Amino acid sequence: MSLNKKSVDDINVKGKRVLVRCDFNVPLKDGSITDETRIKAALPTIQKLIADGGKVILCSHLGKVKNGPNEGESLAPVAKRLSEKLGKEVNFVSDYNVTGEAATAAVNAMNEGDVVLLQNTRFRGKEETKNGEEFSKELADLADVYVCDAFGSSHRAHASVAGVTKFITEKGGENAVGYLMQKEIDFLGNAVENPVRPFVAILGGAKVADKLNVISNLLEKCDTLIIGGGMAYTFLKAKGYEIGNSLVDDTKLDYCKEMIEKAEKLGKKLLLPVDSVTVAAFPNPIDAEIDVEVYPVENMPADKEGCDIGPKTAEMYADAVKSAKTVVWNGPMGVFENPVLAKGTIAVAEALAATDATTIIGGGDSAAAVNQLGFADKMSHISTGGGASLEFLEGKELPGVVAADDK
Repeated sequence: MSLNKKSVDDINVKGKRVLVRCDFNVPLKDGSITDETRIKAALPTIQKLIADGGKVILCSHLGKVKNGPNEGESLAPVAKRLSEKLGKEVNFVSDYNVTGEAATAAVNAMNEGDVVLLQNTRFRGKEETKNGEEFSKELADLADVYVCDAFGSSHRAHASVAGVTKFITEKGGENAVGYLMQKEIDFLGNAVENPVRPFVAILGGAKVADKLNVISNLLEKCDTLIIGGGMAYTFLKAKGYEIGNSLVDDTKLDYCKEMIEKAEKLGKKLLLPVDSVTVAAFPNPIDAEIDVEVYPVENMPADKEGCDIGPKTAEMYADAVKSAKTVVWNGPMGVFENPVLAKGTIAVAEALAATDATTIIGGGDSAAAVNQLGFADKMSHISTGGGASLEFLEGKELPGVVAADDK
């Protein structure tokens, strides 16, 4: 994977119109933003382009937009918050067409250092379809230079992520990555392609199916692969253990056996739980008080459900992290939304917080867990893209990364 991409430090934007694809897919409640993490993450790139005299045109999607454009998924609240954060007015173009006459007029009226935010790109319909080609060209018509800083969307070959770059190139413009994208490429890319060893990978989450290629790819790259979460029970069943009512994917038992064999053949450590925190029935609601019992994996009762790694497993996993120089973690160790079933995830987070290793959290639930548990500032890097970071760990090329110009 070629990771030597042009960044905002490699381009001259003075007096130029710069289209920046951000990730402003923020959670909204009654029109208010409930978590500003993604807005804050975008600020360094935007501030750099303003300082360099660019005319900064921002675009992003928000939500899934299933039933057509609607005010509930407008980027208006983002424009308001961005204006406050940047200390200058962000001119919001509310036109549902995104790139129509209103956008063209707003861009034409820009001075150096001005900021315009276009409406939700998903309001134009499916960005990856034929409609995407036309939309890509219209986006490129508004700009001279393109900067992708939306890692969370970089695994999608959408108009505003990858399609636009073709037309920017055709008109002699440059395509670069922003600081956020650069950081993701540096940490995730280098962790997988060129890790400082020992390299420990920790995979959790519910389903083996979600992590098939990640497991296989990381086994080739890492020294130790740790499996936790719901998917550990499919591995345990593949080894012949009774797993009771625990989550299992019977169609993936052979795959799990193959991965256990692959680890042996490659001389890699594959760590599976040695004990399990079990419940009589899954908590409802998910954070309800619940009685638990811990069993060694060889003595699991047929009428219980495993919902977290046990204390011996947590200790074993924490030990494996202590001597590591690079750690990548994707997916919780149990039902971390429940305080009683969060102990395994907390133990792993604490082990990562205490190590001197480069620690990379691969987005999604593990990022949420680290943030909620208060360990965010102890990690080297927390990825902003769940799906994108998973595909990166699979060794896939991401359209949003590939589309940027090489240095």
